[in-house]
Amino acid sequence: MRGDEVQVSDRLIAFLPNLRRFAISLCRSRDLADDLVQAACERALASQDRFEPGTRFDAWMFRILRNLWIDHVRRAKTAGPQQDIDDTPDITGSSGERDAEARLTLKSVALAIDQLPDDQREVLLLVCVEDLSYKEAAEILSIPIGTVMSRLSRARKNLADAAGINSGTDRSPEKGGNK
Repeated sequence: MRGDEVQVSDRLIAFLPNLRRFAISLCRSRDLADDLVQAACERALASQDRFEPGTRFDAWMFRILRNLWIDHVRRAKTAGPQQDIDDTPDITGSSGERDAEARLTLKSVALAIDQLPDDQREVLLLVCVEDLSYKEAAEILSIPIGTVMSRLSRARKNLADAAGINSGTDRSPEKGGNK
């Protein structure tokens, strides 16, 4: 059993950036995300005997983190408002046109993602950012694969609409290209 402890803790350390990124996407607050990641790590280490070897470690950790987030949201319903990450102007960057353009693009995409309904945003981030399969995302969210597919489709369409991307019916260059 001692070998399993080392394996889970080593995997956990290597997986922290992914876990933190998912936590930030859920709660939109870096401080709260750090608290959630810490709680998820504590819970994973305390219940590492429940991790089944041969299964996806990342899916197990995402599920733990998401369950902690759901618990937090339920508790926070009576606690009052929270500060949004966009309200902290302490983010600085280097000067330059390219950097400014990249920040504007990133901000517009982040705003579009933030405006997605929670169910669509969760699926989009798990599948497109964390590179999980539809099946793995369905297991983490406890929903059917078809629901993952439809939510992802709606999320992509809503992002395209928000970004002003024309999603015409013809995508093939042969049919829709210039003559």
